[in-house]
Amino acid sequence: MQKLFSSYTLGNIELKNRIVMAPMTRCRALGNIPNDLIASYYEQRATAGLIITEGTSPSPNGLGYARIPGIFSDAQIEGWKKTTDAVHGKGGKIFVQFMHTGRMAHQHNLPQGAEVIAPSAIAASGQMYTDSQGMQDHTAPRAMTAEDIVSTKKEFMKSAINAISAGFDGVELHGANGYLLEQFLSPSSNQRTDEYGGTIENRCRFVLEVVESVGQAIGMDKVAIRLSPYGVNGGMVPYPEINDTYTYLASELDRLGILYIHLVDHSAMGAPEVPMAIKQIIREKLQNTLILAGGYSKETAERDLQNGLADLIAFGRPFISNPDLVERMQNDWSINSNADFNTFYSADEKGYTDYPAYKAE
Repeated sequence: MQKLFSSYTLGNIELKNRIVMAPMTRCRALGNIPNDLIASYYEQRATAGLIITEGTSPSPNGLGYARIPGIFSDAQIEGWKKTTDAVHGKGGKIFVQFMHTGRMAHQHNLPQGAEVIAPSAIAASGQMYTDSQGMQDHTAPRAMTAEDIVSTKKEFMKSAINAISAGFDGVELHGANGYLLEQFLSPSSNQRTDEYGGTIENRCRFVLEVVESVGQAIGMDKVAIRLSPYGVNGGMVPYPEINDTYTYLASELDRLGILYIHLVDHSAMGAPEVPMAIKQIIREKLQNTLILAGGYSKETAERDLQNGLADLIAFGRPFISNPDLVERMQNDWSINSNADFNTFYSADEKGYTDYPAYKAE
């Protein structure tokens, strides 16, 4: 029997299939507030077993990209209610992904009074798009003080409570892709000499404290995390103790009772492959759910569900140009592979809500 289209119990919720819509930045939140267009986009894709939203900042300081949503203001909570209502109305389930961009940011994208902060004052490599001045080098961050660490954890907690108020089924913390949580994990971006830097345990401390505090706020059965060992976004580089770091982190996340780990392999987009050994270690350490993502097809997804490597499989880019991706895979209909990269991060419905569903010949 095919597992991909079978139901799955995730904590206290029932998913209608094991297909996850991966989080993807789409930059349609004008003024950093989710709108009707965003609600329509997710509603179109609500046949996925689980939707994980685009990265959504828990703090003004985390709005590093142009037009990404937040979840720290009343207007943002009200805006997100449109999306959760729309998805639930179609029988779907939806988690919000908390993405604090940290040093992956430009000051021109931040609201007044916000600043670019990170574990250490080391700028991310590469450039960042701004609406006001086009492509710019990443802004050099200010190293977070002990007070910043405390206040940022409080922002994550408050935003988790906001997420439940907005109707989300849970929260996925973005500990991948070179953003703030991963910036603490990696010695290339974390050169602190206090209890948050140096050893593996110290570099994992902030991530684990954020997980624990969010769990205290909304219940650990609603808290998950995305990880990308071997990711290279923003100048992240593999380091000698990377395998030991993620082995320790997975053990501690399991001890805290994390709902799921969402492990992404970016090798399909040019990053080093995540070794099978790491995937297997995390699988062994984790009593709860493991989601795998990264260049999956229907066939390879089914294979890794059948062999027990994963419980759920996340698909990213195929969902952009196939709002009905689940039905297309279920019926062996052709998959539209003509996603227009030029509209991935633009501001309107073009390349967003205008991809058609499959029409049988």
